[in-house]
Amino acid sequence: MRPSDFLHTEAQTNLCEHFMAAGALCRISTNHESVLQAARATFFPVEAPGAAMDFSIRFWVDDADCSQPPWPKPYVRGLGHLVFAGFEARSSFLVDLRTQRVIGRFSAAMAADRTYWRTIIFPILLSVLAGSLGLIELHSACVAKNNRGLILLGPSRAGKSTLAMALTAAGFCFLTDDRTFCSDARGKLLAWGFGRPLKLRREAAFWFEGLCDRRPMVVQDGESVFHLEPQPERVWNCEPKLLVFLERHDGCAFHLSLIKTREAKSRIETDLLPETPQGTRKQSGLLSALLSLDCCILRYGGSPHVIAERLAESFLKRSD
Repeated sequence: MRPSDFLHTEAQTNLCEHFMAAGALCRISTNHESVLQAARATFFPVEAPGAAMDFSIRFWVDDADCSQPPWPKPYVRGLGHLVFAGFEARSSFLVDLRTQRVIGRFSAAMAADRTYWRTIIFPILLSVLAGSLGLIELHSACVAKNNRGLILLGPSRAGKSTLAMALTAAGFCFLTDDRTFCSDARGKLLAWGFGRPLKLRREAAFWFEGLCDRRPMVVQDGESVFHLEPQPERVWNCEPKLLVFLERHDGCAFHLSLIKTREAKSRIETDLLPETPQGTRKQSGLLSALLSLDCCILRYGGSPHVIAERLAESFLKRSD
């Protein structure tokens, strides 16, 4: 008996566009315009480049599939060089880390859910691929001033998104509030974001005029959040100049101090996903470049606007 072709690898996917995704060139082919619309809102579109692709994506959409939201919690499983991500019973993708090829199948309703692609599907895809592409993914926010980047690192609820939002009000441009991808662009260290909306938890609304009267949306695991398009307009990459590890404290405080390279390395490596020996070798040069930057711990509390102003002042002095 011939096995069923669940991913429809032989089906036509004639719609094709190229993008810069977190510093990597990719080609996306599909049979459904909504997938390309989601990609345009998430990645930086480029004309067909002369350079070879870093990875390729082929997503087939089944118009006969009647699956509807709300979507269940996604899951990711890996076996050797193959990684599978499932989003609901008949929507999933498979990544080959050796060839940097991605194939997948999605229902029409999920294909049309642009917010889900920007906040769930594409971020998971980039996290899976990053190491094999020689990128480093940091659990961090990133903002920039005159193309000089300030990276804010810390665990969940450390205040990365809130401080990133406050820093945009202080004149910085927004890259990302959750995941920063670092690449080597011909010997130059670059930090990349992508078109994911800034996410603020409900309690952060207290600090920002205009949010108190808005209703948050409910996302995965029942959490209430605001999804915001940052102002001024986001930028796609910058040259990082300062790494700041956030430690949140009760009360009003601002204490910014340099830390040793060994401690910064330990903090970054704790958050890196395990990679193949080849992927680890690709990342080693990037990690050295990151650790050559000033690395600080910020122990803080109180108004994010006050903290942002003081942090901006310190950053501009250090990066001049």
